[in-house]
Amino acid sequence: MNNKPDANEGRSVPRRFWQAVVVCAAIVALIPYSYRVEHSLQTEAHIKGSEADRVSRELVEQFQSPLVHSVVLVIRGVPQPDSDEGQRALTRIVAEVRKEPGVSGVVSYLNWTDPIFLGKDGGTFIIIGLAEARPSVEAVIPKLRERVDNLRSETQRSYPVAKLEITGETPLNFDLRKTSSDEVRDAERLVLPITLLLLLVAFRSVVASVLPLGVGLLAISMTLGASALLAARWQLSILIQNVATMVGLGLGIDYALLMVSQFRENLATGHGVSDSADIAGRRAGHTLLVSSATVAIGFAVLLTVPVSDIRSIGVSGLLVTAASVALATLLLPGVLALIGQHIDAGRLVLPSKFRWSFFNTGQDRWRQWGLKVTENSWTALLLAGVPLLLLASQAARLAPGLPQGDWLPPKAESVRALHSLQEMDRVGIVQSLQVILELPGGTTVRTAAGWAAMGRISDVLAGDRRTERVISLSTLAGKGSSPASVSFMTDELRRSFLRGDRRATLIQVLPASSVTPNEQVQWVREIRRMDVGKLVGLAGATVRVGGIPAINADYDGVVRDRLPSVIALVVGGAFLVLVVGFRSVFAAVKAVALNLLSVVAAFGALVLVFQDGHGSRFFGVLGGTGSVFPIVPILVFAIVFGLSMDYEVFLVARVLEARRSGLTENEAIVDGLARTAGLITSAAAIMIVVFAAFTLGGFLVIKMLGFTLTVAVLIDVTLVRMVIGPALLHLAGDWNWWPWGLRGAVALQMNGRGR
Repeated sequence: MNNKPDANEGRSVPRRFWQAVVVCAAIVALIPYSYRVEHSLQTEAHIKGSEADRVSRELVEQFQSPLVHSVVLVIRGVPQPDSDEGQRALTRIVAEVRKEPGVSGVVSYLNWTDPIFLGKDGGTFIIIGLAEARPSVEAVIPKLRERVDNLRSETQRSYPVAKLEITGETPLNFDLRKTSSDEVRDAERLVLPITLLLLLVAFRSVVASVLPLGVGLLAISMTLGASALLAARWQLSILIQNVATMVGLGLGIDYALLMVSQFRENLATGHGVSDSADIAGRRAGHTLLVSSATVAIGFAVLLTVPVSDIRSIGVSGLLVTAASVALATLLLPGVLALIGQHIDAGRLVLPSKFRWSFFNTGQDRWRQWGLKVTENSWTALLLAGVPLLLLASQAARLAPGLPQGDWLPPKAESVRALHSLQEMDRVGIVQSLQVILELPGGTTVRTAAGWAAMGRISDVLAGDRRTERVISLSTLAGKGSSPASVSFMTDELRRSFLRGDRRATLIQVLPASSVTPNEQVQWVREIRRMDVGKLVGLAGATVRVGGIPAINADYDGVVRDRLPSVIALVVGGAFLVLVVGFRSVFAAVKAVALNLLSVVAAFGALVLVFQDGHGSRFFGVLGGTGSVFPIVPILVFAIVFGLSMDYEVFLVARVLEARRSGLTENEAIVDGLARTAGLITSAAAIMIVVFAAFTLGGFLVIKMLGFTLTVAVLIDVTLVRMVIGPALLHLAGDWNWWPWGLRGAVALQMNGRGR
């Protein structure tokens, strides 16, 4: 072992010092904000420029309706309000709710004696309007819940079985994303000890194992801290926490693994400590820059999708990628130089049965594996490729949409209240379609023609088999009513259904309980295509549709429209980065093709397991979901395409390095595989554990996301990188590096073939 001082010590130490100072300053500045991130992020989704968003803004700004942002307080176990006793109880509840700051209006049976408020088999509900608040309307939910909890305790003194729970779009979004946030913490508690165990098995050293885990945790904290700062200016979703944890642990550990492995390898070959750190920083650093660029492209492309959830995930992905690569390339080499030979401190002696494993195989065994693959390349391609192609073919049946069945987390209060509304046969009040009828210039709702047009639209919608109830000014006034009926309505009702200029009116359509979410989405699209002018006999009359079904329709439409461009941008960007990094068109094409195969095969597995239900019980899902959340394919593609490229870059960079040093193609493939396979399989094993942990929660969209990411990485690291990739490298020969990949290799060969 060479323990002499390094010749370049004087130059490298100051550089490493200042790099570490900059990164440490960023850590110190950002980590305090990470503890407050949850209070800065939003739980509601925004679809910029969508029709549903325009309807919501119109109802707030032009109708000035106090009930645009509303929640439903479901009341059960109390006498119905059509009785004297029930009316007294409801009066007390309404009076208390009105006292809550942020409540803009309350509608109940007390001021709207309609049977809609009388639930089947008992129960009633109150519609509570929420005033616009900063940073968002959902900030009112925790305080409103606290007041409802007090009301419940008070009501139970007279009616022991009384239940008071709130639901609606805002509380559901709030609870769904809070559930998602809680599951992140549960996943972290499960993943961290398993990850440490895997690192100990891979490195057999406590110090070497703790470093990658520390990088992963720091990357997460820095990302959350930066997100909290950015959330002060931009709308960022609480889903950032999921992505920061899932990707931060996997990516941070991946990058640190490569750097630590390179450092230990340099020490083992006789380099001094400082020299080993510098070589690791150069060699591994270049690989990490190419790898992180492909990951960053995938997340950056998500910023082009005008959905706040997806853009937020793009932001968090970019932040966690930048944090991971900065920690691994700027801070870690300095730490390694300080640790030096102590990198192997805390050496573990593992039982013999753990000394060889898939992710801890010695270089000699991987050399034997590489020889077998290169000697039987066509056989290897057939054995690994055919099953993957069959699995990938199932992806053609992928059906984006809202899954059938009850997939909401059952423990959430808003979900329990929604189930109560279903039992009362009044769930349509939450899932209603908000249809705004816009009359042509010169016609208002207070004219005979305008009133008749509103009545005609209301009748058409009421006659649809999917409709449970239509609520509009004409239905509130009753049959045979006239425009003068509006004058006798309360101010809250009038402003909720009539715009200030009286040219537009709201028609609320309550879907029947048997109508599925996907059918509601299709219904929204049908209404938007209606020839309203012809239907009501007023040229120029139009309709706009909002509400939860319209939000779902707009969400689905945006994702479907943007998915092709996302795929094209991710693939094109990754291709360019790889061409620059490898100076080879062929290597870039092969890498992109293999990544596409991994992703599409993972989609096929998603279809078989979740959509069709083959084995879904193992993930707590009874029966097939029939469709897949639209957000899952676009996120999986953007995330996996970059992450799985890591392993391709790790392997091909080593093979190319070996070729440039003078080895033949076969020798280089075997050498590259021997030197990187242990690292790749160790990193992938950790990534799989991280992603798989997210399949254990109760939030179906996160289950689907975690499952698909897990399968994609598993396929990529086993069949693709260890079998198909090396086989294709062997078959292509020197074409792998066309046109400039081997430039300079001849000069190196003249200087010798050794490494």
